[in-house]
Amino acid sequence: MPRLLAATALIAALLVLSSAHAQELTGTLKKIKDSKTVTLGYRASSIPFSYLNKLHEPIGYSIDLCNEVVKEIASELEGIEIGVSYKLVRAETRIPAVRSGEIDLECGSTTANFQRKKEVAFSPIFFVAGTKLLVPRSSSITSYRDLRDKTVVVTAGTTNEEAVRAISDKQHLGIKILVGKDHDESFAMLREGKADAFATDDVLLYGLAATAPSGDRYHVVGEYLSYDPYGLMYRKDDPDFAAIVDRTFTRLAQSRELVQLYNKWFQQRLPTGETLDLPMSPQLEEIFRVEGVPE
Repeated sequence: MPRLLAATALIAALLVLSSAHAQELTGTLKKIKDSKTVTLGYRASSIPFSYLNKLHEPIGYSIDLCNEVVKEIASELEGIEIGVSYKLVRAETRIPAVRSGEIDLECGSTTANFQRKKEVAFSPIFFVAGTKLLVPRSSSITSYRDLRDKTVVVTAGTTNEEAVRAISDKQHLGIKILVGKDHDESFAMLREGKADAFATDDVLLYGLAATAPSGDRYHVVGEYLSYDPYGLMYRKDDPDFAAIVDRTFTRLAQSRELVQLYNKWFQQRLPTGETLDLPMSPQLEEIFRVEGVPE
């Protein structure tokens, strides 16, 4: 009888612990466990971070990083088969999509700045970019100083629009600003002669120039108009999910997979055939070192 009572008490204790653990699962992890699906937001033309291949499948540096987070989620929710679904977002819809739960993780080229951190949370930094200008090679524009009374196209919902407006107001340049719904539309406005320059993150401009059929007719010019550190975006005030994201980046940094992923997308031939040939900046090397890359 004492042994039976002890065994019963042990089973009861284990059930209580199991129940408590289940109750502890909240936020994004609970949503993923219940649906057995992680929903990733992707961009259609943020080369090489998040864009579509010839089969119209999302690929890119940010997509690879998000899939590493998915692996960590699957490990955390051991015993549950987790699927992945993709949802297209644009610059102006990405933050609302994260906040509403429409997507669980945004895999794009999003600047992790102070203002946005009031609404969403970000992973550790995985790239550092800045606003520059894309202009025709025949153009006389070499700097923002040449933009007086000129027309500049930007993409809706980006920090680049703020940077151009700020420099125009500060220098009294009288820049006329057009807004494209995405990077493809913005680039189209430049190609069609509706704008004199396209302002966005330099790495995205290099990507567009490298992959567009007429891209060799354009080049990137000017000083940096902004500093833009990229992070994967997810819902804030969700410490359990934040821990998984941070754990993913620590693992990738310590194993040097972060460096390998960077080289895959910026130094080697892309799956779509182009090569960007962009060496890692000293700033990003230091960021990765701090995140855990061994000397």
